Parts: sequence; C-alpha cells; structure tokens
Amino acid sequence: MNPHHKQIPAQPTATPDIKAEASLATTVRHLWPYIWPADRADLKARVVGAMALLLIAKLITIAVPYSFKWATDLLTDGKADVPLPTILAGPVAMVVVYTLLRIFMQFFTQARDALFAAVAMNAVRRIANEVFVHLHQLSLRFHLERKTGGLTRVLERGREAIQQIVRMSMLTGAPTIVEFALILGVFFFQFDWRYALTVILMILAYLKFTTVATDWRIGIRRNMNESDTDANTKAIDSLLNYETVKYFGAEKREAERYDRSMERYERNSTASYVSLAVLNSGQGLIFSIGLMVVMILCINGIRNGTNTLGDFVLINAMMIQLYQPLNFMGMVYREIKQAVIDIESMFTILGQNPEIKDKPTAQPLHIDRAAVKFENVHFAYDPKRAILKGVSFEVPAGQTLAIVGPSGAGKSTLSRLLFRFYEPQSGRITIDGQDIANVTQTSLRDAIGMVPQDTVLFNDTIAYNIRYGRWDATDDEVHEAARSAQIDDFIRSVPHGYKAQVGERGLKLSGGEKQRVAIARTILKNPSILILDEATSALDSFTEREIQTALDRVSQGRTTLVIAHRLSTIVNADEILVLDKGEIVERGRHEELLAQGGVYRAMWDRQREVDAAQEALRKAAEAEGKSVRVEIEA
Repeated sequence: MNPHHKQIPAQPTATPDIKAEASLATTVRHLWPYIWPADRADLKARVVGAMALLLIAKLITIAVPYSFKWATDLLTDGKADVPLPTILAGPVAMVVVYTLLRIFMQFFTQARDALFAAVAMNAVRRIANEVFVHLHQLSLRFHLERKTGGLTRVLERGREAIQQIVRMSMLTGAPTIVEFALILGVFFFQFDWRYALTVILMILAYLKFTTVATDWRIGIRRNMNESDTDANTKAIDSLLNYETVKYFGAEKREAERYDRSMERYERNSTASYVSLAVLNSGQGLIFSIGLMVVMILCINGIRNGTNTLGDFVLINAMMIQLYQPLNFMGMVYREIKQAVIDIESMFTILGQNPEIKDKPTAQPLHIDRAAVKFENVHFAYDPKRAILKGVSFEVPAGQTLAIVGPSGAGKSTLSRLLFRFYEPQSGRITIDGQDIANVTQTSLRDAIGMVPQDTVLFNDTIAYNIRYGRWDATDDEVHEAARSAQIDDFIRSVPHGYKAQVGERGLKLSGGEKQRVAIARTILKNPSILILDEATSALDSFTEREIQTALDRVSQGRTTLVIAHRLSTIVNADEILVLDKGEIVERGRHEELLAQGGVYRAMWDRQREVDAAQEALRKAAEAEGKSVRVEIEA
C-alpha cells in the first residue's frame, strides 16, 4: 500500500448524539446551553427574574376567581369569608380588587415576557450563527449535492422553530405546569378529593387525546413541509436561471412545474387544517364533560348546604381559567412537536461532519519558495469511477505549469485537491515539502489565489467584491489592484464607480468585467501560489487577449498552475502537461510537444482551424458593415 495512503469516507456522516428524527428531549438538551449560557451572567439573571415573575403572576391568577366568589357571596347573602380588612369586605370593593388583580396579573406576565425576550433572541442568534459557520465548514461535496433553495428554507424554518421552542417551553410550558399545580391544590383543599380527581382525569384525557391527535398530524405536517421546500426550491432555481428560461421560451413550462409543487402543498395544507379542526373539537368535548361533572358536584353541594353560590361561581371561573392553560398545553405540545419536525433537518445539518478536517497536530503552512508537488495522486469522487490515476508532477518555485486536456480529464480536480476541498485516496500533495494534509486549511488557502472560469460575485458593490481578496485593504490598495487588472477605467466610467452594485451573482457585469474583478481581488490577496482555472475559456478572442495580459502580469514571480482551454494562452508556460482520462500522456514545453506530433499537436491544429474560421467570419461581418461577434466552440 502506498505509504501516503489516506482513506476518506465517501459521504459525511452524522454525529451519534444528533439524530435525524430529533425528539423533544434531544432538542431541549441541545437548546439548554443557549437558554442558560455559561458566559452570560446577565442572561442567567434574566432567566431567574422571569421565573420569579412567572410565579408571582400565577399566584395572582389564582386569586382572581376568589375575588369573584367573594363578590358573589356578598351580593347573594350579604356575607362572605373574606380574608381582607373589613373596609374591603364589600361587593364594590371586591370588584375593585378583582380589577386590580387582573391588572397586576397582566403586568407581571408582560414583564416576564419582556425580561425573557433577550434570552430567547440571543439563543436564536447564537444558534443561527453556529449553523451558518458550520455550513461553511462542510465539504464541497455536501454543497454540490444540496439544492440552495431547499437548504435556505430548512434554515429559515429551523430558526423560527428554535424561537418557538424557547418561547413555548419557558413562557408557556412552565407557567402552565405551575398553574395546573395551583388549581389542583385549590380544588383539593377548598372543596374535596372528588373535584380534584375529576379535574385530574379530565387533564389526563385531554393531554392523551392531544398527544395522539398531534402525533397523527405530524406526518401531515412533514409532507406539507416537504412540498413547501420542493416548491421553494423550484421557484429559486427557475429565477436564478431567468435568462435560460427566456432563451427557450419556457415560462409556461416553469409555471406548470411550479404549480405541480404548489398543488401538492395545497393538498397537504388542506389536510393539515382538517386535522387541526378534529383536534380542537375533541379537546373541546373532553373539557366540556369535565366542566359538567364538577358543576354538578357543586350544585349538589349547594343543595346540601356545604357550598355557596360563590363556590359555584368560583368553580366555574377556575375551570374556565383552567381551560386557558390547558388549551395552551395542547398548543404547546402541538407547536413544540411541529417545531421539532422543523428543527430536525437543522440538527441533521449540524450533525454533518466536515469531510476535510485539520489534524490535531496541524501546523500553519510555512511558505519559503512556494514549490508545489503532486506525488502519485489517485482520486475518485465515486469509487466506481477513477478521476486521477497516479498523477505526479512538480511546479518549481516561481514557474508556470499548464495543464491541458479534454473535458473530464481531471484538470479542475487538481485545483480542488490543492485547495483541500477533497483528499486524495492515495498519494500526497506538498508545498515546499510540507504535506498539505498536515497543515491548517486556513493557512493553506491564504497562500493560494484562484481565478476561476465562472466568476460568481456577491450581490454588493464592485469595491466589496475586490476587497474580498483582503478585507483589511485600504481604498488606495483596492484601486491599485483594479488598475493592475485593467478595470479601474471601466469602474470609474460607470455611475457610482466603486460603489456600483453588481447584481445577483454579478449579472450586471459582462463576462470579461467579472473576470477582471476576480483578477483584481486575487492581486489584492497577493498569494504565493496562483491557480488559473480556464480563466478565459468563456470569453471572446478580443476580451481573452486583454484578460490574458492582466493574468500574465499577476502570475509574474508566482508559482502558477494554469488549467487551460485555449492553448494560445499557455505557449510561454515553463512546462505543459497533457492530461487524458486521469493520466499524464504528454509533458514538455510548447515547442517540444508540437514536435512530438501527438495529442497536444492534434489539439493545437484543431484550435488553429477554429481561430482561422473565426477570423474569416469576423472579416466578412466587418465587410458587410456589421458589428457581429462570432464564436465557434473549439
């Protein structure tokens, strides 16, 4: 076996403590450190304060029906067992007390919510940021296999679900449990065990029905979410490819495709609303039966002289008051269960292990000469299809190595391996003799600059996109990088100059302008090693020549790896490798390869024919007075 063999998993795996089917206990366990953050004493104090206000509010809540009972007794027989000063023992006074208690109950409840809001939103922010950071740590394979629209929808629902769980558990779940305990105590001590038993049985039946019915609704909710994600994915995919849709007149087809997804969402949403109606009806039936039983018990007590009319009013008020937290408990269970479904996909993402990790002993890359070497590298994205088969070459410090070959030969894979987006199955890659598998990814990528074939820009200003190469660069340095990339004059000619918006994915700029921006930010980065991945293949001949001049300037004095489509751009390379089916079939300088009369010579002759045809068509168009740009694919 190769001594440098490194086996990597084909797919990232989830950590064992985070399951795709997340349970409520698992969810709460993972959320607790964010609700009770170890590094935030102020937030812990808010949690304690919110719990204290919760208890005060619930004690006042229980006192409210008593003021109603005392007022009723005073109105019916003129006397009531009121544990208050005599001056307050009147019907009007009781109404005032009743009103004040309700005001205080609302005040302490709202104060609790306001105090806890900072805790809840801090938890949402920290978890959302953690997921965002984690997504950037995941492998390129993960992002290539995911659909952006679906992923953003999962994250959006997950963020909302976190907020829902935190608020429901702390602001509704805990208060409801406290209120249950207090009301049961009142029924047991104020009346007798029969009342308490009836209420307990009613609560148990209510909660059991709620859990069974909610679990039934879970599948319906999951299907609705899947159809929502699918519709959102199709919409974003279609809008991102707006120009392609227009090119092929496919608006109707795209609308039908989107409508099919929305039809499924409509069907599942309707089923969700119907199931909710069934759930609410069953809950109402169970509560009404419990209310009827305790009211009958109280009527018998009034007939027997053991209860007063005020007790009848108290029981009714208590039960109606119990219905609120009981209904909340049903809602809490429903919402938390649904939130767990929404958040389980986010937990799955958090459970994904990055395919490429720094070793515990990884050291920063030390650049001396910036010599790059591939040693017998074997690589496959899929074990059934090898991409690179024992590739070995060296790029001496400060020299330029070009790699050419047909599509699918493995050219771009070399740059991905050098960036450590993937690990080779065997062999190794070194920079100045240091195996890149043993250095930190941050230091490795700091040393490498990339000008890709398809430059995708951020939807921000031109200056922002250039400064992305080195964030602490001054405005003068940004402008100097633009001048070196031969785009400064263009930028200053457009409205707002460097503050001009480039549009989503840079669509407001032409291909050549986007490439110049990419070159400018690479110049600003000032890397020791430069990769040009078919940087001019998508451009017309005139723009290519201009861009190539800028690229030649950038590569001076740097170790440069050029992945070329147009052979005319690499005739001055120090060495050219011809890659075919994952193997190097020819290597040498331009003149040497032409003299060999092999694969490279055939490619060169073919491109010269294409260039000659292009030139002829261009001259013909000019002769007719037309400004036509014609491209023939090589």
